[in-house]
Amino acid sequence: MIRSEDYVVRRIKSGDIVQVISGDDVGKVGKVLRCLLVKGQVVVEGVNQVHKHHKRSQKHPQGGRVTQEAPIAVNKVALYDQDKGHRVKVRFDVKDGKKVRVSRKDGKVIAGVGKGSAS
Repeated sequence: MIRSEDYVVRRIKSGDIVQVISGDDVGKVGKVLRCLLVKGQVVVEGVNQVHKHHKRSQKHPQGGRVTQEAPIAVNKVALYDQDKGHRVKVRFDVKDGKKVRVSRKDGKVIAGVGKGSAS
């Protein structure tokens, strides 16, 4: 049985440009750094930044706070088309024997830039 989170994650891959559609960072656009398939979350560059505190050690001689991105739910982001400047809904089609992502509105093939993509 496929959960709805798994279904949505396949539409968004690491390396894609996405826009946040809800939450504190609504409207921000960034690149997907990682997809956490089991949890249904993605890590987006520059979105949902948190402070991680490091104790002094040999690895971190100064210690202090480091800012890093935390995961957000995949249903809070949508694929973003940089050419048109807005988000895009996606469907899947089979072209040349390969499953590809296609924009629902204009039928344009979305280039796979993430890991495991055919293009």
